Amino acid sequence: MAPLHGKAALVTGGSRGIGAAIAERLAHDGADVALTYNASPDRAKAVVSRVEQTGRRGSAIRADAADPAAVAAAVDQVTTEFGRVDILVNNAGIFPYGTIDEFSLENYENTMAIHVRAVFVAAQTAAKQMTDGGRIISIGSSLVERVPAPGFSLYSMSKSALVGFTKGLARDLGPHGITANVVHPGSTDTEMNPADGEGADEERELTALGRYGSANEIAATVAHLAGPSGAYITGTTITVDGGVTA
Repeated sequence: MAPLHGKAALVTGGSRGIGAAIAERLAHDGADVALTYNASPDRAKAVVSRVEQTGRRGSAIRADAADPAAVAAAVDQVTTEFGRVDILVNNAGIFPYGTIDEFSLENYENTMAIHVRAVFVAAQTAAKQMTDGGRIISIGSSLVERVPAPGFSLYSMSKSALVGFTKGLARDLGPHGITANVVHPGSTDTEMNPADGEGADEERELTALGRYGSANEIAATVAHLAGPSGAYITGTTITVDGGVTA
């Protein structure tokens, strides 16, 4: 039997890149999978189609991660459609790049709303109906552990907040049998950071393996945490970065 048979998952920002790979991997492992998107309905539908090709149910929900009401409503909609939410993957994100003097307060507020407040709201809403065996997994960044160049201060700060929140969440939800963890990807070949893009050679040189990771490699780690083998892992971070932080 597939390890996630009978489970229902929500992946925020699941229409492309790492989020899409996670959605498809969880479906491959037996879960019904809903995903949120903001501006890519066609891509979201394509991911849902691939989910459904595995024989699992799929759903695409339009929800702006910067809108807390929309985030909470998306979790509730999954509960209504699938009858439950067992796995929450907080993946929706943006990539603000620039030095501290280049950012406005609006840049700060938008980044924190998407990377921190949305995670808080989704986790709080999902935890209210999760049962023993529930999983909350947030996608962070290896830039939390090492910042190798200027331009990442705001991004790194927002992703760092997930670590403290997740450690506390693990303590809050542990008595209910619910785990909470963070996965920190390194340079991953996606549209946001393509392996043939500007600066890609410099990123490769920072790794011990000399290459970018694939979205499927990040998804495999998430699937491990979401499945039975991840039952005793909580309140921690797992870095999948090819050795950048070694």
